[in-house]
Amino acid sequence: MGRLQGKVAMVTGAGTGIGRACMVRFALEGATVFGVSRTQANLDETLKLVTQAGGQGAVYAADLSDPEAAERAVEACAGQCGRIDILLNAAGVGYNLRETSLGSMDPVDTTPVDKWREVMALNLDSLFYVTRIALRHMKAQRSGSIVNVASIFGLGGAPDAHTYTATKGAIINLTRSMSVAYVDDNIRCNVVAPGFVETRMVESVIPMLFSPDNPKLISPMGRPATCDEVAYACLFLASDEASYCTGTVLTVDGGSTARA
Repeated sequence: MGRLQGKVAMVTGAGTGIGRACMVRFALEGATVFGVSRTQANLDETLKLVTQAGGQGAVYAADLSDPEAAERAVEACAGQCGRIDILLNAAGVGYNLRETSLGSMDPVDTTPVDKWREVMALNLDSLFYVTRIALRHMKAQRSGSIVNVASIFGLGGAPDAHTYTATKGAIINLTRSMSVAYVDDNIRCNVVAPGFVETRMVESVIPMLFSPDNPKLISPMGRPATCDEVAYACLFLASDEASYCTGTVLTVDGGSTARA
């Protein structure tokens, strides 16, 4: 029996990267998975991986930065699956956004106001819109597990991408606040904070940060994480194995934050 047997897991950002890895891993552990992302083609590929692995799931395309679309997505999950036991919030943008949205990953003084709002909407507002509706279902059933994907850059400073780092810091403290607020409803709220991960979000900077000349510049392990490695951390916090974990921030960074 899998660690999520009989559970229903809603996964945002399920079309690629960490979200996709979590959806597949959760399905392999017995959950019925419901994946949400903006691009239908990416979601279809994720669902194909789920079904090929013998899992059960469904997908729903939505722009979660639209509060009405986010509500429809959550209600679709609850309607199709009957309940929501796990919410894994992995939707968001990263460094690769700067390639199509000039100034979005800049320091504060050169970040245009519209780019600040863009990244806030995609990384933070979307999480809020989804979570507030999912919490209604979890409170009604008096159980639930919420895992939010943040970043080690929510724990410390960075020379650029200041809107991004602000969203990740906000996700961490919002999760901590929720863990206190909803503990009596038997709802656990935790954070996974990855370092650099092999995803499209950071593929342009990986060769520089983990170069053969200095592979341990960022991580003592000398390499980025895989999406599966992050998914296993999310699985632990989502599962009943982490029954005494709420308000926890689990770093998956190859030792980056441990080094002075």
